[in-house]
Amino acid sequence: MRYPLVPALLICSSLLAAEPGFTDILPGADLAGWRGADTFDHRRLMAMPAPERTAKIDAWNKAARAHWRVEGAELLTTGHGPCIATLKDYADVEFRLEYMISPNGDSGVYLRNVPQVQIWDPENKAEWKHGANKGSGGLWNNSPGAPGKDPLVKADKPAGQWNALRIVQVGARVSVWLNDQRVVDHAILENYYDRSVSIPAAGPLLLQSHGNPTRWRNLRVREIPSEEANRILRSQGREGYGSVFTGKDLVGWKGDTRGYVIQDGAIVCNKGGNLFLDRELADFAIRLEFRLPKGGNNGLAIRSPGKGNSAYEGMCECQVLDDNYELSTGQKIDPRQVHGSAYGMVAAQRGYQRPIGEWNFQEVTVVGHVLKVELNGTVILNADLSKVDMSKVMANSPHPGKDRLTGLFGFLGHGDPVAFRAIELREIKPAK
Repeated sequence: MRYPLVPALLICSSLLAAEPGFTDILPGADLAGWRGADTFDHRRLMAMPAPERTAKIDAWNKAARAHWRVEGAELLTTGHGPCIATLKDYADVEFRLEYMISPNGDSGVYLRNVPQVQIWDPENKAEWKHGANKGSGGLWNNSPGAPGKDPLVKADKPAGQWNALRIVQVGARVSVWLNDQRVVDHAILENYYDRSVSIPAAGPLLLQSHGNPTRWRNLRVREIPSEEANRILRSQGREGYGSVFTGKDLVGWKGDTRGYVIQDGAIVCNKGGNLFLDRELADFAIRLEFRLPKGGNNGLAIRSPGKGNSAYEGMCECQVLDDNYELSTGQKIDPRQVHGSAYGMVAAQRGYQRPIGEWNFQEVTVVGHVLKVELNGTVILNADLSKVDMSKVMANSPHPGKDRLTGLFGFLGHGDPVAFRAIELREIKPAK
């Protein structure tokens, strides 16, 4: 069925087309710029031997061309066959589109090939048991009760009318607006394929074909630069945070104050050692930005006693390290030494740093024995250190401070000019 266009939305569409920074990604002839795809782990696809991967994509392409086509400025799917995905992989993006679902329809948008921002007809009573009555835009494949799974409001227009969808993704953090109403607020998109690890750092955008005819138009994407991504991350959940660094001096800090210098509003290690915030902490969260040189190495002291080797005498050292350390230095490291790891005890997930020379945003939360590290919007570590098997730690090294519940936060320099700025602290009070 061909649905009529709505004049008011045509005006909105023309305004969208004029917005700077956006690229039109409507497929060309024969779906140029896109390929066939499926609900298939992108990491697994990329890990396949090239001939096997090519054969799988070729099969998807053949089926996609039978069920997807472009008519003028619109993309149509019969609702059958595979999904389609961009040839290009995207990291942090703003993705805007309009869709028209058919009555009782069901579809979605995958981010980094991970399902999904849900699209469906909320009047389809057969799907109310799955939440269709709550409306579209939610991260439907998140765990029950998880933030973002259900939309905050029902903002759908009826089936047969155009709906405008805006998605902003930074790391695994996703915000969604449907018809100018926020329906998902900075929620983490869980990894449908393996919930024990975070979603990939980049991947294709994907449109789902899920049994019902759907039309799409004004497919536009804008890649979000790192500075803007950091501002987005910093703007969320600010309650309770306060600055602990003036940007001009080291007032409020102690330790090797001569081993660090202030440059352009940042604390920079200048062949320094350990620098601590002059405040004993129990449970807390710290937000900061850091910048690494090639091969750069530093660390965050977590509940350090302020003396001795903080990596062992404190709760831990949360590693700060170039993600490409081996390539940069030629030195091999243990997985429990990579960035964000509880040094020598628990390995963080790797591959979420920004390129060398760019600022990274990181939030570290310490509650009881649990250390959680979120890097550039993606959780890379969430570990209960009280459960670490000390017979299997790196080099069998004792960690006498592992179970400390108070101590100092700080930087553990190794002589490299690693920089830190915009340092904010939130002390977490015990639950009553």
